[in-house]
Amino acid sequence: MKTRFPGFAFWSVLAVLVLMLASHGILVAQEAGSVVAADKRVQGRSYVFAETGEKMPYALFVPSNYDATKKWPLIVGLHGAGRPYDWLMGYDGIIDFAQRDGFIMVTPLGYRALGGYGAPRAPRRAAPPTAPATPAPLPPGRTAAQAEALAREAESLPPNIAELSEKDVMNVFGIVRKEFNIDENRIYLWGHSMGGGGTYHLAAKYPDIWAALAVAAPGPAAKPEQLERFKNTPILVLQGDADRTVLPAGTRNTVAQMKQLGMECVYVEVKGGDHSLFISKNRDTLAKVFAFFNIVQKNQRAQTN
Repeated sequence: MKTRFPGFAFWSVLAVLVLMLASHGILVAQEAGSVVAADKRVQGRSYVFAETGEKMPYALFVPSNYDATKKWPLIVGLHGAGRPYDWLMGYDGIIDFAQRDGFIMVTPLGYRALGGYGAPRAPRRAAPPTAPATPAPLPPGRTAAQAEALAREAESLPPNIAELSEKDVMNVFGIVRKEFNIDENRIYLWGHSMGGGGTYHLAAKYPDIWAALAVAAPGPAAKPEQLERFKNTPILVLQGDADRTVLPAGTRNTVAQMKQLGMECVYVEVKGGDHSLFISKNRDTLAKVFAFFNIVQKNQRAQTN
């Protein structure tokens, strides 16, 4: 079955959207580290990225009742395009759910805000369409400098950005896995938008790590060969039916391919749901991710296969 929303189309559309939205100052929604500053339960950390010598940030949540003598489940979360490293930690209810259910949670940057986590990218296209003559006013709290910086980043990503972005995720995962007593049967991966595309990529490349996956409005869509590689990993797919960034038809098509492969796939389509707020500001939708991860672990899969 042919994918309706291939990676080339997604990254081409995304590149245009980034530049157009940046010209209007409406893409960057928060400063990096603002969630860490606002919620003392979230730790802002960094490490030295050996390949470049840069300090790379990541956000970490550890339940207040953490006991190193016990094993704890881990969630690795991947943000959407243009978002800072702690973006997902600010989703409505996410820290409350993680505390309640006893999940350690970590969110890497992916080397750059537009890194893609190793997912395939479209080659650079010709110059984007000319911005409207009268740009929309900047929303409160967002500056033209932020928008311009993101546009410059989109144009200046290194040729090996996919490799670097993936490496950053796996580095952060390795740091947390080593520092804390992680239950190897309960390591989960989830992502929103670009983070969903990254989830597909990392699930296909490292299928033996993850107990289960969750994606929300994922792009680019998973390729058939990727699905084949992680077909034994249960997955929750969330999609808003009013999404105009990642079209519902493309996600439905991917889910149909999953079902053809016999995958354990749960699909939830949110009526009236857009691309972002349907999960970032909707506790009911986000709660489904935790409910799914609470019931799936590797040792149970082995017993039922």
